[in-house]
Amino acid sequence: MADVSPLVPENTAVRVALWRALHVLSDPAPHVFEDKVGLALAAPDADWQKRPDMSPFTRPFRASILARARFVEDLLEERAARGVAQYVILGAGLDTFAQRRPELASRLRVFEVDQPAPQAWKRQRLVDLGFGVPSFLRLVPVDFERGEAWMERVAAAGFDAKQPTLVASTGVSMYLTRDAIMATLRQVAALAPGSTLVMSFMLPIELSDPEVRPGIEAAMRGARAAGTPFISFFTPEEMLALAREAGFRDVKHVSAAALAERYFAGRADGLRPPNNSEELLVAMT
Repeated sequence: MADVSPLVPENTAVRVALWRALHVLSDPAPHVFEDKVGLALAAPDADWQKRPDMSPFTRPFRASILARARFVEDLLEERAARGVAQYVILGAGLDTFAQRRPELASRLRVFEVDQPAPQAWKRQRLVDLGFGVPSFLRLVPVDFERGEAWMERVAAAGFDAKQPTLVASTGVSMYLTRDAIMATLRQVAALAPGSTLVMSFMLPIELSDPEVRPGIEAAMRGARAAGTPFISFFTPEEMLALAREAGFRDVKHVSAAALAERYFAGRADGLRPPNNSEELLVAMT
């Protein structure tokens, strides 16, 4: 009998969705990022806020998730005003851009790329909740574990490599080999002029601030136990060098400290992402 994967969301995708919702429900305004749609999709138990990964210990990592999500959507809005027509989300998980920002999303073609079983689950949840799948949103299943090529799949779903695009890959690179990351960089670097890649990457743990190392180590243990270990870490200099080698004409490192200053300055509750943990590459063709 063929092995059929159950239709369930990835644990990490659910955690991200719950962290985003927890920010709105528990942290004081102003909110860096507002998303409770992911909570509706995940439909967790009533006591979900008591989960260990929702504890105050995880606040810095919740802030990191919020910062990268806000930065990507701010950048998308800016690039869309300059002609970007397509938005590709690699490892989309429970991303809810299309549901939260229909006024922007409907001006684009949005491609959510994810593993087939979790994406089939999400498609059904969108239907069940009354969102449906609008014409501008393409859910593109790609079985990365079997070596399927995401670029071929999005092309079959209507992606046009000749139009400027923003590609986002956040919370993904640490699970990939260096060769797989380089392949993605080269594919995006070959897109139309004016295209942009935003990719998050993990710094080597010895570079992280001492107070957040226990949290990172706990995340690494959990990922390993789930069969998806962290395998790739880069210094900013290494990541910039890879992007240049891949063919991007303009590359930039956006540090967690810069994100903290941009989105968390002046907060009385002390919420801010940890320095020297997960950072961002922004690369343009």
